[in-house]
This record gives sequence, C-alpha cells and structure tokens, in this order.
Amino acid sequence: MRVRPVDPIGELAAAAGYDDPERWWEDVVEHRGLPAFEAIAEAMTAIRESSPEDPEDLVREAYMRTVLREVRRTHDNIAVVCGAWHVPALARKVAAKDDAALLKGRKKAKVAFTWVPWTYGRLAAQSGYGAGVRSPGWYHHLFTTTDDVVPRWLVDAAGVLRAEGVPTSSAHVIEATRLAEALAVVRGRPLAGLAEVTEAAEAVMCDGEPLRLELIDRRLVVGERLGGVPDDMPAVPLAKDLAAQQRTVRLKPEALERELELDLRRDIDLSRSRLLHRLRAIGVPWGEAETARRGTGTFREQWRLRWQPEFAVQLVEGSMWGTTVAVAATTKVIDAARKAATLADVTELVEVCLLADLAGAYPPVLAALDTRAALDSDIGHLMAAIPALARTLRYGDVRRTDLAGLSTVTASLLARVCAGLPAAAGSLSDEAAEQLRERVDGVHSAVALLDDDELRERWLTTLSSVSQRADLHGLLAGRLTRLLLDAGRLGIAEVLRRLRLPLTVGTPPAHGAAWVEGFLGGGGLLLVHDDTLLDLLDGWVADIPAEAFDDVLPLLRRTFGGFAAGERRAIGERIAGSGAGGRAAAEPLVLDHERAALALPTLSALLGREIR
Repeated sequence: MRVRPVDPIGELAAAAGYDDPERWWEDVVEHRGLPAFEAIAEAMTAIRESSPEDPEDLVREAYMRTVLREVRRTHDNIAVVCGAWHVPALARKVAAKDDAALLKGRKKAKVAFTWVPWTYGRLAAQSGYGAGVRSPGWYHHLFTTTDDVVPRWLVDAAGVLRAEGVPTSSAHVIEATRLAEALAVVRGRPLAGLAEVTEAAEAVMCDGEPLRLELIDRRLVVGERLGGVPDDMPAVPLAKDLAAQQRTVRLKPEALERELELDLRRDIDLSRSRLLHRLRAIGVPWGEAETARRGTGTFREQWRLRWQPEFAVQLVEGSMWGTTVAVAATTKVIDAARKAATLADVTELVEVCLLADLAGAYPPVLAALDTRAALDSDIGHLMAAIPALARTLRYGDVRRTDLAGLSTVTASLLARVCAGLPAAAGSLSDEAAEQLRERVDGVHSAVALLDDDELRERWLTTLSSVSQRADLHGLLAGRLTRLLLDAGRLGIAEVLRRLRLPLTVGTPPAHGAAWVEGFLGGGGLLLVHDDTLLDLLDGWVADIPAEAFDDVLPLLRRTFGGFAAGERRAIGERIAGSGAGGRAAAEPLVLDHERAALALPTLSALLGREIR
C-alpha cells in the first residue's frame, strides 16, 4: 500500500494539541455539526505548501483537472467528491497544456469496473485499508442516532455483553453514562466521544476485563455490516454464475458468521456442499468445514459460513480458470494436479474431485496420481496418500460419484506399503516413531473402510511381521500389538507376554512408558475390563525408580490424559477398590441373542454389508 509523504489529518491534530487524529476529527467536525469545508481546504493548502509532493498524486490530479474542464463545458453547477488532500490541486488554476504535458506518454488502457459489497471490518484502519477509520461502527451510530447518543451506545454495548452471558443491568448503563459524560467535562470536550464511552464501559460494565472490551470493540466499534450493490451492476461472468447458484441453493452471502448443517441425502444440501467445496477449490473459502463434528463418511456436514469482501476480488482473479464455478474449479484442480510436488498433494485433489463433484477433473487427476505413485518411493508419502483414497472409495456412492479405476490405484499403493513398511520401521527416533504411528493408524482405518478381505489380510500380516522386530521402537511395538489384538490376531495371553518384556526391571522405564502409550493410545476400555492387564500396569508404575519417574511421567500423563473422563474415573475406582481389600468380581455378562438379532438389519443397512 502506497503511503503519502505526510499525514494531513495527523498534522492538523498535532497543531491543535491532539495526539489522536481520530479524536481531533471527531471534536472539530463530527460533534460540532458546522460546515467546515472551507476551513479544511485552507488547512490542506497550507500543509501542501510546506510538504513534498507525491509524483503519483500530481499525475492523478492532472487527469482530474482534465476531466473537470470537459464537464464544465456542458454543466454549470458541479459537485466534486474527492479526498480533502486533492482540493487545493483542483481549486488551483493550472494551464491545460501543463496538465497535457504531465500526462503525455501515458498509455491508455481499457478497463472494466464494478462495485463489490464492503464490510465495516474492512473499513477499519487495522484491516489495511488506507483511507479507513478505526471505528466505522461508532460513526454509523453517530450518523443514525439523533438524540441520547451516549446512553443508546452503552445500551447496545450492554446487549452485546448479555448475548455472551455477561450479566449487565440497567444500573450499569446508567453509571457508565454518567462516567462518560463526566470524563468529557473534565477533558473539555463538547460531547463524550469514543474514548470516553470506551473507558466508561471498561470500568463499569466490563469490570476491567480486556476480553469483554475486545468483544464490544469487535461487535460495535468496528461492526460487521455488509453493504450491497444493485443487481444491474457489471460483474465478471464467474461472479454472475456464483450469484445465480447462490439463489438456486438459497444461500445468501452474509458478513456475520453462521453455522450450516447439511444432510447430503437431500438434493439441495448436496448442491450446497458441492458449491462450497468448488469455491474452496478456486480459492474462495466462503465456508469452513467443521471436521471435528463431521467426516466425509457421514451423511451430514457442518459448515461455518462467512462472506468476506475480498472474495469479490478473488472471483475476478479466479475468472482466468473459467466463466462458471464448476469450470473454474475443474480447470484449477487439473492444473494443480499437473504441478503437484508430492503424492499426498495429488491424493488430496482426488478427494476434492469427490467433494466438489468435478467429473471433468477426475480422469486427469487419477492419471497424475498413477504417475506420481509409480515414481514416489518414500514409504511415508505412500502411507499418507491411502486414507484420502479410501474415504473417496468408501463414500463416493453417498455423493453419487463415479470412481472407476481408483480402487486399482489404491490396492497398488497398499501393496507397496506392505512391502516397504518392515524396512522403514526399524531403529527410529522418538519423532520418527510418532510420525510413523500416526500413518499406521491412518492406513489401518483406511483398510477398514475399504471392506476388502484380501487387502485387510495382507495388511494385518504385515503388521504381525513388523511387530516382532527386535529393534522396533516401544511406541510402535505397543501400537501394533494393540491393533493386532483389536483385529483378533493376538490373544490376551500373548499380549500380556509382550507387555511384560518392556515392563521388566532391567528395561529402561522410558521404553516401557512408550510401549504403554502406543498400546493404550486412543482409549482405556481395556484397562476397565481386564483386571490382569490393569494389575500388571499398576505394579509396573509402582516399581518405577524414583530417579526415573520424572522422565516417565510426561509420557504416562499424555497416555492417560487421552482417555475419556468416564474411562479415567472407572480405572481410578477399580484401583481404589483393589487397595481396599480386593477388587469385586465382575458379574458375568449375559447376552440376549434374540434382542441383539433385532438390531442386525439396521446395522447391515448403515454399514453397507451383511452383519450376522
């Protein structure tokens, strides 16, 4: 952003003894209510006479005067709307030939323009908009409130706090109003300004809490009002197509953030989801998917929507990819696949094709995936690519997407992972072991999604082979043992045998803690239901030497801290019961097969496979 050599408002404020230009403008112009055009023009003239000129300003003003001369030939009464800085240049008499000489050699360029909606947040100075103000919401209040300006402002501030659960009574508003007006009198101001009402709200209504004051500043002082433009304003074809689709799916762009829950079984919600994903593909993140609350593998999606003014500019930039949202997203995804540096980058694009329903981009992206997979030999890259492909294969039918050819690529990648994992799992550092564990978990979940017995058997056989390596990191050894136990490939007796090895006295406690972390990571139900396993771990923790306990504690705390609150409570109760004279024997579990059979048809329909 270009900066003018001098800040004229700042100079005038400093001359009047103000350290804040905004406050000076508020006192002299906003609160006085008197015409100040002539005085401001005179002040600007004086400042420009003693300040260096900006060459770009001189050229702009020469063109402005040229246009003004043309208009004066056909009109007598003319009003010019411009920045106060330019007033002296337009009022000064300058020969037409001088302006022509200054503009000579400048090439004319054909341009197209349009209006875009702007928000108060973008008008604020901190957003980077050079001609903005720090408090557009405050000035909106001044221009729209005819009486009781300060009390009404503080009533609105109380409403903001109440909406967030902060108790704020009418007494707070009354006392804050008195304090703001008293501060204005002490400071010799004609009316309590933003500084006074802010300090009064902070002291009386916010109890000095900066977070509450920040909330008022964001909601009121700045505000998030979104402007509008006429429907007949010129717009790029991409923006027109987006506007048409927004009307079709009944999604209105709004500056305030709101949540949107979609059910992909409904046609309109499926169309909304595709539109939001396509916009993200072309760099317009109107919606943020709540990944913590939904997965690609469900019929529901949770979004947070918020329209930003700069999206209009990004739509103009995105027009180079196509004239419609679908075409632009397709073209950009194909280009991204061609330029992708890693295999994981391409697999992400495969999932984008699924989510955004970009059928035209799918064949080129799949070809790029096949090529990149053949050339990439890094086992970590191959493992990172499989989860996205598995999600795409498993849930493509939910989005009614044709995924022919992808299963072959996925099976090929998994075969290469199974071949390379044993060599990649030995002699790893703590950081490398943690990274590999996360990727093993990702591939394991992906194999379960694929519902292919042959692939599942190959993967479990590989895990079984790797788990028996002598140089395997404790974190990986524990994790692989847990996965094999859950899959039914290991019995509890073998698990206990493996667990005793790292928990023996001669083994470093840190290695045993890493094994426990890998084995128990993700849930502690095993400890709740298996007394033998719980006793073994309890005894091992009790036998850790005092000098080694400080080193082991962070690992154990991280492991047990990941358990659900109910699991931790149940484990604590069982440990306490054991110390009080023996753990009570659990009642035998009696399964009612007839009642359980009633749920099997529903489970089969949900999982897409027959459950017996």
